Amino acid sequence: MKNKILLFITILCAYFIKAQTLPKTISDTTFTIGKTVKIKSKILNENRELNIYLPASYNLDSLKTYPVIYLLDGSKDEDFIHISGIVQFGSFSWINMLPESIVVGIANVDRKRDFTYPSKNELDQKEFPSSGKSEKFISFIESELQPYINSKFKTSKEKTIIGQSLGGLLATEILFKKPDLFDNYIIVSPSLWWDDENLLNFKPIIYNNNKSIYVAVGKEGQVMERTAKELYEKLNSNKKQNTRLFFNFLENKTHGDALHIAVYDAFEKIYNSKK
Repeated sequence: MKNKILLFITILCAYFIKAQTLPKTISDTTFTIGKTVKIKSKILNENRELNIYLPASYNLDSLKTYPVIYLLDGSKDEDFIHISGIVQFGSFSWINMLPESIVVGIANVDRKRDFTYPSKNELDQKEFPSSGKSEKFISFIESELQPYINSKFKTSKEKTIIGQSLGGLLATEILFKKPDLFDNYIIVSPSLWWDDENLLNFKPIIYNNNKSIYVAVGKEGQVMERTAKELYEKLNSNKKQNTRLFFNFLENKTHGDALHIAVYDAFEKIYNSKK
């Protein structure tokens, strides 16, 4: 019994000695990388949440304007944090991969609804019952979101969209149907299997301004890999001098982890080609 009491006292003394050596907390504040804004969309008839990253120099120069990167699947628990990290790192002066940019992460409400056009495939309709409203979501981007961002922040004219999976499907649809909405398109692992791959048969609208288009896919199965390559080939067959086009097969990545390395690679290729 005495041995147990001595052991207890020894442990207790060791605890207090260790506690006395710990540094004293001077302050404890919340660390943030951006801001969250909620807006009311009349087109979608719902509130939408935007996560916004601003460059370090944003408040230092009142005259400077910044390109805007619009990120689909931009919720805090999706892709906003790690993509903003790439943008911050890539725009460090000693890296100089891309210009300092604003990132607008569009948080999801129903991505199956917003990122898909109506499919004639019965299985698509059954498994995605809320699908087919991409036209309304694209209208939201064009008529509400972009004007809002331009009115509230110091934006330049350059706009980029990043979309993966169903987001890649939407980015492809915008490129084909409303190409002037963005200057740079980063399309990763696009779900072009949707609607029996019929988007690949759509004749893209002609655009006159400069475009940079990056398509990537990982080791994601025959259909995903084939359709991504077919998208690249379709774009390449109609490529004009005002278009910079890139493709990357990420053989060591899957559908779950292709986006991060693809976006880094896209920034390198897109902005190196502009230098």
